[in-house]
Order: sequence, then structure tokens, then C-alpha cells
Amino acid sequence: MSKTTVQDVSTGPEPQHPADERRAEGGSRAFALLLVITGAAGLLAAWVITIDKFKILEAKVAGETFTPGCSLNPVVSCGSVMESDQASVFGFPNPMLGLVAYGIVIGVGMALLARARFPRWYWLTFNAGTAFGVVFCAWLTFQSLYRINALCLWCCLAWVATIIMFWYVTSFNVRNGFLPAPGWLKGFFGEFTWVMPVLHIGIIGMLILTRWWDFWLS
Repeated sequence: MSKTTVQDVSTGPEPQHPADERRAEGGSRAFALLLVITGAAGLLAAWVITIDKFKILEAKVAGETFTPGCSLNPVVSCGSVMESDQASVFGFPNPMLGLVAYGIVIGVGMALLARARFPRWYWLTFNAGTAFGVVFCAWLTFQSLYRINALCLWCCLAWVATIIMFWYVTSFNVRNGFLPAPGWLKGFFGEFTWVMPVLHIGIIGMLILTRWWDFWLS
């Protein structure tokens, strides 16, 4: 039961012909739903952060102070993260980028549910986008833990969603031959795709736990 489920979410059937630019592939229903759900989770996080950012700016103009609802203590302090320089690294609030990117992910998932099929270049471009997202999330994680010294719960939700979609899209491309990989790696992704996001998220969880170990124990 577990084996079938993992394969369905990852890619669907193993392809029987070599990859080329003309071949188009669709994904299983489970894979499509995974993209829709993770995209929706990321979009929700980006939307809430954007709204709270606007409220912080409005409060500053009015000479007041706005505290986001997810600012629970000195460590879990969304306001501290939102007001940091890292929160606008491209010159505009980071979540505005998420509003577009996660919307695209939802669109791809919905298209797959409608049995759309995309060529190799499309899947590689999509994979590159998720790779950029996961690298950006890694940078934001480092900044939050060791520079800003605070966590944003909504940001954490976006990180988790991005990590999951990245590994499953990568698995899809490897198993379908869109990304060159040895046979053992294809087999690994076919059976154990879930291991990579679990390990990835687990490492971040351990970093968070150890970074504020004394605080969690107090």
C-alpha cells in the first residue's frame, strides 16, 4: 500500500521511451494534488505576510504600532522578520514574489488534474523555479536563525511547502528521464521520494531546536 502511494505521488508510471524535446508528460492525480496543496499553502502564507506587512506600514504612517498575530514571543516574532532588510531583498516585500510563484504552482497542478501534458523544457523550467525557491528559502532560514534571530510561522509554512514541491518535481523529472541520472537514483526516487523532504525539513527543525535550545527549555 505504501509503495504504491509513494510512486503515485512522485511520478506515475515509469516511461518506456527515451526523453526528447518533443515528448510531453503529465503527472498522476496524486502528484497534481500535491502541487495544488503545496502551492495553496505557500500562497496562503504569502498572502497573510503581505497583508500584515501593509498593516505594519500603515501603522507607521499613523504613528502607531501593529503587532502581527503570529508574534507570540521573542523567538516566534513575525513582526521582527517582516521589518528586517532581508524581508525585501529584491526591493519589494518577498511575499509579493510568492504570490506570483505559488500561483503558478497551483496553475500547473490544476492543469495536470485536467490531464495536461507538458514537454521537457517546461518541466525543466518548472524544476528550475522550484530550485530557486528552495535555495531562497535556505538563505532566508539562515538569515532568520543567525542574523534576524527570530522566526515567522507563516514563513516556515512557505519553506515547508517549497521544499516538498521541489523534491517531488525533481523526482518527477529524474524518473521520466528529463534530468539525467543513474538507474539507482531513479529507483530511489521511485520508492523513497518522501525521504528527501522529510530529511530536509527535519534538518531545519533540528537547527531551529538547537538555535534556541535554552529558550525552548525555559
